Amino acid sequence: MANIKSAQKRARQTVKRREHNASRRSMLRSAIKKVLRAIESRDKGAATAAYMEAEPVIDRMSAKGIIHANTASRNKSRLSARIRSL
Repeated sequence: MANIKSAQKRARQTVKRREHNASRRSMLRSAIKKVLRAIESRDKGAATAAYMEAEPVIDRMSAKGIIHANTASRNKSRLSARIRSL
């Protein structure tokens, strides 16, 4: 444990931030999985609707620094390509 007061505060902030980011990352992964499940069921309408819900979530997580901007672009590109191939 840190001895300096500012380091103790930093440790507390890190714990809070890690929990918050883990929650956001989970929400992101759930949104992506929902699209993938719709794609696997071969339902283009449901897949498109799920993608429309997932896209802003992916963009928001990228803007907040939960995932890298290129990772967000790659996820969106791959999902949309799979939807187009249905």
